Amino acid sequence: MDISLWFNQFTNDMIIALLTGERSYTMAGYFNELSDDEKAERPSALVDETVKFVHAIRKHILGVVMFQFASPFLRHYFPYFKNKSDDYIQNIKFLNQRMDAIIKRRRQEIENTPLDEPLSNDLLTSIIIANTSRDINYNKIDDKEVMRPMTDPEIRGIIFDGIIAGTDTTANTISFIIYYLAHYPDVKKKMLNEIDRVFQDDKTRPITENDAHNLKYCEAIVKEVSRIFSVAYIIPRCLEKPEEIGGYQWPAETMFRISIDAIQQNEEYWEEAKKFNPDRWMVEGFEPKKNSFIMFGGGLRVCPGRKLAILELVCLMALLFRKYEIDLIDKEAPLKTESGVLT
Repeated sequence: MDISLWFNQFTNDMIIALLTGERSYTMAGYFNELSDDEKAERPSALVDETVKFVHAIRKHILGVVMFQFASPFLRHYFPYFKNKSDDYIQNIKFLNQRMDAIIKRRRQEIENTPLDEPLSNDLLTSIIIANTSRDINYNKIDDKEVMRPMTDPEIRGIIFDGIIAGTDTTANTISFIIYYLAHYPDVKKKMLNEIDRVFQDDKTRPITENDAHNLKYCEAIVKEVSRIFSVAYIIPRCLEKPEEIGGYQWPAETMFRISIDAIQQNEEYWEEAKKFNPDRWMVEGFEPKKNSFIMFGGGLRVCPGRKLAILELVCLMALLFRKYEIDLIDKEAPLKTESGVLT
């Protein structure tokens, strides 16, 4: 089994459920691919529909690159680029139609739910009711002209951003975690001891919020793996106005690409910066120097899903390692990665 691909399907299904409240079945689709006889207990049409939607999202990511780097002239007059461009445009139309249908259905559900009954607990519902009378903060808003409810295209953009940003990043990070645990048995042993202490050898009960807070060493492993082998390798930033940086004058609209590894493995900021050491995060009162740990970016553009990502990774580690023994087939093989659009 390709565990990296498995994680990708898992994070796909999880982030879609968290963001939209809709069930996704790409895990079932992957199971059906692997199994010749036994199939997932879901209607094949439902599974195929989900897989098609997720494949369309991945295709959309590739389309972004096309429209970034291929000029309008190429896309209009060169057959290869024109065909690709037309295909990506049709793909985004399909995605928009699917997402608009989900938003419309949720709006109807909200409208049909009495005011004294709770609504579903997902991001889509929250942003639909934001700045409306169903918003718990509505009466605190002074200027209701400025703080208007979001339009469907705005909601669609937020959900797409969340799905795209919350899938490969989490899936790749858990893959890196497994790689490092396989190469550092002492760290793995400490992690297993913590998991056993929290769950008392119960391998099936659901993970509670209290459990997640008590898995401190698991969280330390997540942070240290992300520090030493960041899932994203650069952070782009564009100057709004002329600035002096590094002793040079730079004009407005200059694009900078900040190397995450160069910062997170800098000896000026980290003791034994090249060493994999989750215990550094367990020291009481430890905090990284400002802007030295940027796995989620920083400033106004810091990742809004950072706490969710940490929680998801910690819980996934507990789910896997309290029940299964996971190891590498070849520990001598290097960690192979491919650079994609986002990671």
